[in-house]
Amino acid sequence: MNFLRGVMGGQSAGPQHTEAETIQKLCDRVASSTLLDDRRNAVRALKSLSKKYRLEVGIQAMEHLIHVLQTDRSDSEIIGYALDTLYNIISNDEEEEVEENSTRQNEDLGSQFTEIFIKQQENVTLLLSLLEEFDFHVRWPGVKLLTSLLKQLGPQVQQIILVSPMGVSRLMDLLADSREVIRNDGVLLLQALTRSNGAIQKIVAFENAFERLLDIITEEGNSDGGIVVEDCLILLQNLLKNNNSNQNFFKEGSYIQRMKPWFEVGDENSGWSAQKVTNLHLMLQLVRVLVSPTNPPGATSSCQKAMFQCGLLQQLCTILMATGVPADILTETINTVSEVIRGCQVNQDYFASVNAPSNPPRPAIVVLLMSMVNERQPFVLRCAVLYCFQCFLYKNQKGQGEIVSTLLPSTIDAMGNSVSAGQLLCGGLFSTDSLSNWCAAVALAHALQENATQKEQLLRVQLATNIGNPPVSLLQQCTNILSQGDKINRRGSKIQTRVGLLMLLCTWLSNCPIAVTHFLHNSANVPFLTGQIAENLGEEEQLVQGLCALLLGISIYFNDNSLESYMKEKLKQLIEKRIGKENFIEKLGFISKHELYSRASQKPQPNFPSPEYMIFDHEFTKLVKELEGVITKAIYKSSEEDKKEEEVKKTLEQHDSIVTHYKNMIREQDLQLEELKQQVSTLKCQNEQLQTAVTQQVSQIQQHKDQYNLLKVQLGKENQHHGSQSDGAQMNGIQPEEIGRLREEIEELKSKQELLQSQLAEKDSLIENLKSSQTSPGRNEQSSATASAGDSEKVAELKEELATLKSQLNSQSVEITKLQTEKQELLQKTEAFAKSVPVQGEGETPAAANSTDVEGRLSALLQETKELKNEIKALSEERTAIKEQLDSSNSTIAILQNEKDKLELEITDSKKEQDDLLVLLADQDQKILSLKNKLKDLGHPVEEEDELESGDQEDEDDETEDGGKDQDQGYL
Repeated sequence: MNFLRGVMGGQSAGPQHTEAETIQKLCDRVASSTLLDDRRNAVRALKSLSKKYRLEVGIQAMEHLIHVLQTDRSDSEIIGYALDTLYNIISNDEEEEVEENSTRQNEDLGSQFTEIFIKQQENVTLLLSLLEEFDFHVRWPGVKLLTSLLKQLGPQVQQIILVSPMGVSRLMDLLADSREVIRNDGVLLLQALTRSNGAIQKIVAFENAFERLLDIITEEGNSDGGIVVEDCLILLQNLLKNNNSNQNFFKEGSYIQRMKPWFEVGDENSGWSAQKVTNLHLMLQLVRVLVSPTNPPGATSSCQKAMFQCGLLQQLCTILMATGVPADILTETINTVSEVIRGCQVNQDYFASVNAPSNPPRPAIVVLLMSMVNERQPFVLRCAVLYCFQCFLYKNQKGQGEIVSTLLPSTIDAMGNSVSAGQLLCGGLFSTDSLSNWCAAVALAHALQENATQKEQLLRVQLATNIGNPPVSLLQQCTNILSQGDKINRRGSKIQTRVGLLMLLCTWLSNCPIAVTHFLHNSANVPFLTGQIAENLGEEEQLVQGLCALLLGISIYFNDNSLESYMKEKLKQLIEKRIGKENFIEKLGFISKHELYSRASQKPQPNFPSPEYMIFDHEFTKLVKELEGVITKAIYKSSEEDKKEEEVKKTLEQHDSIVTHYKNMIREQDLQLEELKQQVSTLKCQNEQLQTAVTQQVSQIQQHKDQYNLLKVQLGKENQHHGSQSDGAQMNGIQPEEIGRLREEIEELKSKQELLQSQLAEKDSLIENLKSSQTSPGRNEQSSATASAGDSEKVAELKEELATLKSQLNSQSVEITKLQTEKQELLQKTEAFAKSVPVQGEGETPAAANSTDVEGRLSALLQETKELKNEIKALSEERTAIKEQLDSSNSTIAILQNEKDKLELEITDSKKEQDDLLVLLADQDQKILSLKNKLKDLGHPVEEEDELESGDQEDEDDETEDGGKDQDQGYL
């Protein structure tokens, strides 16, 4: 408080004496008044004075205002006035324009008052608790005050909120407020809260912030929304940038899929407002945050795959090829697509298939390269296209081969009039614009990066320079342009073209002895390089000298001594005579000491403020770092050391070839063993399945047998029961003679009827046979003529017999009906008589009904017995089939046993071969150790890498031996 009073006393133009007294009286009234209305009016008056007399109100009233917040929470109006007053004191926002000195003074006041307020951490906790109030007049001023505190002293306030119980959760509730003003200011508050604080960012993310923010963006209209969408996107960037945990949570929560509608800009390209451009720019940056090359490779790869699967990459490519898109949005879209496809084979393949909507359709890569080599295009756009091409070729050998193939003669003839990517790169490489030269050279170098096959393929490229002159190779043309130097009038930087060509040549010749031989085959190249390095030129040319030294060092280090005039030793002697070894190493060091080298080595994206700064490529800086040390060692080595090293290399190569040969043999044997193991395991599984099936079927047969025996027992009991019932019915004494007689007559009539029906059926079948014999076409005419008379007589006789039988049948049926009527009458009489006789038991029934019931049950039981016999027959058949399967499975088991014995013999043979191999390897290792000892005795330093490699090989051999022993033990 004292230092603030000092500031007040030191002011040249302070408030009048009456105003200071007024503020003092108001503070006294707030502190001493017992009536709430008086305190409320005093706080309202302080609020009205707080903007104009910020210093005085802050010094005298802050303590009283904090006390009001603590004691008068029941009255929302006075709490709102107190919060507004504190906001006016702490905040630096002023509507009127003020001088720079006054602005600085206000900022100092804001930070000083903030420091006083947060000195007691309970004040921030009190403010957080007030934010739980739903009243608008309390919640909104509280949000603004806390936002202002975070703007003034962010890290300190963040730490207090972080240790406060449920502090972040209370602030997250602001996003769910139905009042848009509070919700929007809540987004601004969370922006300030999450800035540069990973712990709070994680808490906010796990409080469902992504879901709420994406919902707000969707409600506001995605990219067509207002400034609220912009604020939400900035908050999302705060949560995701450099926070791997939140990025993983965002991906696993399937929130990447919800980003796709952001980029559905539609066909009408007239509605590109300034806010829409800003929103789309932030959306693209948010995508880049998820796939940034600085992220962990695994996280970036998973996000790239998710973007392809949900269609986000396809949507970005649509914007890329659309017309009417603003230049800055197009540039940022190209950069975003670059990082989405960088190092992801699936995305790179899709990008290669994208075509521009032109007639005829052209690949998107060709359209972009046309922009890159066109000097009329904006510089930032050309840099973006170069970055996109580099990302397309990054770890993409398939894409590199496709680009190089467009330069080969057969492909050019097949393409006809259409322009290819390779032709565009060559056109840019040899144009008069230095920036196009540099971009084309770097792009072509990326097509050769870590790909020895394409380096050799590019040596086949021939260029037609002038009519009548023979074609020149691409390598020769590059060296010709390099040697011409400043003779060609170019637009742009003087050294840019030469630096680009030298970077291309260094990339091309590194790790490719054939390319080095082609380069040295031109007798003018080495004198040109030594002349460039030996001259004493200005600072601008020092970089070119360093790159020439690097190119000459690559020609020495990767030289296979196939050219006698340019062997390693002769080139070293040439350097020592013409340049000097120390001078050569000093010139080589100019590259890494250049001011733009470290800048290019930081990020893969070529991001330069102007074309003059475009000197180094990111991947080339890695190559320089890798080669600088080995070239220095190669220059200082003597010829004898080189010879010894070559001999050691040859022996090591021979040893490596032998080792690889035996490793391949062992690998093949291991594969064969694995296959045989799998076959044995599958056959064992099949055998177990068959055995289980046999046991199941045996158990089923036993169950069916038990059921059959049980049914037989039940059937015998029922037959006995029915016999006893029939005996009891006859013993009732109700006219048994009549009933027996009627039953016998019915049985006789039934038998007669059946006999007549059988005779009738025989006659009918005989008649049918005769008719068929008369109508059959197979008989000849003579036999039919002789037998016709006899057949007709037989037919007549049979007809007469049939007529008589039918008449007898009719008479019998009449008699049967009569007897049935008599039977019915007798049954009725029997029932009437049974009713008149006293009933002996409830279970007793008439004898006739009992007899019919018994007959029905017997027929049903007979039918069931017949069905059971059929089932037993089917089960016996199944049992025989199962026995046959069991016999076949036993035979397969015997075959498997024989195969197992064969495998064991093969394993013992392989073990013997491996033991022989180990003996041979031990002899080879002994020879290598003796050679190394000889080298050490001669004073030649043995590199640690060689020792490590030999150690690794010994470890691998030991692992192979142990693995083979384990396998043998598993079989034996």
